[in-house]
Amino acid sequence: MTLMMKHKQSYFLGGSFALVLFMMLGYLVKFYPADLVRIDADIQIALRADLPRHWIAFFKIITNFGHEIYIFIYVFALASLFYVWKKWKMEAFLLVGNLLLMGVLSTGFKYLYIRPRPDIPYLIAKPMGASFPSWHAAATMVVALSLVVIVNQHLTQTFAKRCLQVLFIALAFATALSRIYLGVHYPSDILGGWLLAFTIVLFVYPFYAEKRFEWRFQGKQD
Repeated sequence: MTLMMKHKQSYFLGGSFALVLFMMLGYLVKFYPADLVRIDADIQIALRADLPRHWIAFFKIITNFGHEIYIFIYVFALASLFYVWKKWKMEAFLLVGNLLLMGVLSTGFKYLYIRPRPDIPYLIAKPMGASFPSWHAAATMVVALSLVVIVNQHLTQTFAKRCLQVLFIALAFATALSRIYLGVHYPSDILGGWLLAFTIVLFVYPFYAEKRFEWRFQGKQD
């Protein structure tokens, strides 16, 4: 029990650290927007100038991984597969629960900070809503981290496990990068989305792990 409590506290500490960083970034967004935009603009200009123009088509496709409708469709489909076919009930709840929690928190923070979108030419239609934090970045990262946890617990082959985990994180990273390249988000919006995703996963994981152990012990799931 003592070991379990220390294990839980370490995750809470990591989640608290990510949350503090998120709030510090949010403070800059709210009270020093011009200074932060100058830093963001330098990164945006460098990124959009250095990447080949034919990457536009790639980023227009990859950005849909974080689209609100699409991500809910494939996450709920995957969670249903986990729950019904594999009997991974807590894994299904982890995946869906983290995404729903992210959606509520991200939307709430957008209304809190009300940051305008970048004032640069967009390469796609201008999205609705405020800019900080990036919903796409937070959603894809929270799903990727959840899948990293699930794969780590169920796959025994180390090489296959690591390949899948790298793929999940790479897709989240590429989706976030697409938002900057397409002009609809500042780099700090992306960082805020990632910090929010890490905060959620780190706080939720101890409860998930405890309940999963309990259900496996009771024979309620595989």
